[in-house]
Amino acid sequence: MRNDTSATPETELDSLHPRRGARRRRTNRKRLVIAGAIAATGLIIGTGFTVQSAIATQAGIDATTALTDSTGLQQDQLGAYETIAAARTRANAEDTITAANATLAAVDGKVDSSSLASSVASLGEYETLPVDDIVYLAAQTRAEAEKARVAAAEYDRVQAEKAKAAAEALARQNTPDGAKAAARELGASKYGWGEGEFQCLVQLWQKESGWSYTAMNASSGATGIPQALPGSKMASAGADWQTNAATQVAWGLGYIAERYGNPCGAWSHSQAVNWY
Repeated sequence: MRNDTSATPETELDSLHPRRGARRRRTNRKRLVIAGAIAATGLIIGTGFTVQSAIATQAGIDATTALTDSTGLQQDQLGAYETIAAARTRANAEDTITAANATLAAVDGKVDSSSLASSVASLGEYETLPVDDIVYLAAQTRAEAEKARVAAAEYDRVQAEKAKAAAEALARQNTPDGAKAAARELGASKYGWGEGEFQCLVQLWQKESGWSYTAMNASSGATGIPQALPGSKMASAGADWQTNAATQVAWGLGYIAERYGNPCGAWSHSQAVNWY
């Protein structure tokens, strides 16, 4: 009797080659799985939402996989890394605020620091801000702080130059020639005295002090170019009377005008009694 289920050429080959048979069976199973997937796709293709959800899910998986591949971190490790990065960002914000406040104190009264103060105030909310906002505000605050520091440095430079110029002018003014120049100018502008009166003044104060703003009479205590007694009287012309020849000159001219009318009158009195 003939057996209808006799072996096909493939099964006969499988019996001769067991490994070949195993490979063929695995291939058949893959085909069944693919066929099932195609059938399932056909079932859900009519609902766009389901398809889009599947695509979005796969996109998220792909993104996570890509990030994992690039960093070498698993998904739970990535979460921990983000937490650490956020903490460091907030710590950096706190440090930035501390440094910016120090800059505000240093530039106070020198430059307009309102922009820096505004940036500090905005960054001050870092505990509740998104990390991206913190990073942006921190960078902005550092930039404003640098601008304020540069402006303050320029202010200091200008002030130092002014102070140097003033010191040099004072040094020139405090020489006998500088004091004489101040006396000539003030005598003419304030009292209307001419060159003749100025020459009387030159002789008078040359005799009294040699036109030295540091002169002091050891016996009487008279002080400065006009030999005021006591020297503190000259404070009425300026608090710097001890260090500024022009202040002493201003006081001395006022004293002469009030007591003798002009320098030649004071010089005549000095020649007569040896004081004025």
